[in-house]
Amino acid sequence: MSDAANAETSTDWQAWQESWDRQQEWYLPDREERFRVMLDMVEAVVGPEPRVLDLACGTGSISDRLLKRFPNAVSVGVDQDPALLTIAEGYFASDERVTFVTADLTDPGWTAALPHDSYDAVLTATALHWLRLDPLATLYGQLAGLVGDGGVFMNADHMKDETTPRINAAEHVQRHAAMDREKAAGVLDWAEWWALAAKDPVLAAPTARRFEIYGEHADGGFPSLEWHARTLREAGFAEARGVWASPSDSMVLALK
Repeated sequence: MSDAANAETSTDWQAWQESWDRQQEWYLPDREERFRVMLDMVEAVVGPEPRVLDLACGTGSISDRLLKRFPNAVSVGVDQDPALLTIAEGYFASDERVTFVTADLTDPGWTAALPHDSYDAVLTATALHWLRLDPLATLYGQLAGLVGDGGVFMNADHMKDETTPRINAAEHVQRHAAMDREKAAGVLDWAEWWALAAKDPVLAAPTARRFEIYGEHADGGFPSLEWHARTLREAGFAEARGVWASPSDSMVLALK
């Protein structure tokens, strides 16, 4: 066995998965609560054995929670990030319920790479803000074609309400004060986490490719919850509204 193969075999994928979760939770203290509500609504709308598309799946955080709660579910994770997909594929290597697909969501033909034509649920979190509004609206139209009749789409992300500047400012100050305290206690931020990945013998090459694809961070936007709900209805969903919110984030649900 080659040195590279030995390194990959010995990599602690669960540790990388947990490390990613901790880094994300620093930015999103209500992250687990929104995952819980997301899965509550999956069960309410399509039942406990769904076929799910984990959209912009990253390390597979949604798929992980989905399959722990619903053992008879199946999930297809799609992303373009080679580093996060490497972690996801390592973490779920022995789980036949999960399939991963590499695809660029801004490519008009990305859905052709998927193994199924329709899904009971399409779920995504903290990801689609990487897209500008026009590509995001186009994506919503594509998703309306992927979600089966009676199926559901949910997007949890920062959805900024520009009509409440003082509330926004107060929330920002409070949240960042808590983040500063946690940072002083040793929590890794985004840049520090990626710096560790860049030094790992297995993740170094896919991390370099990842930054070639994306750059440092998102070039998209944070439209309001109302924008998301309206755009999803215009894309072909029958109903759409918010089903969860924290002081800084929201989740929109669209029903086909």
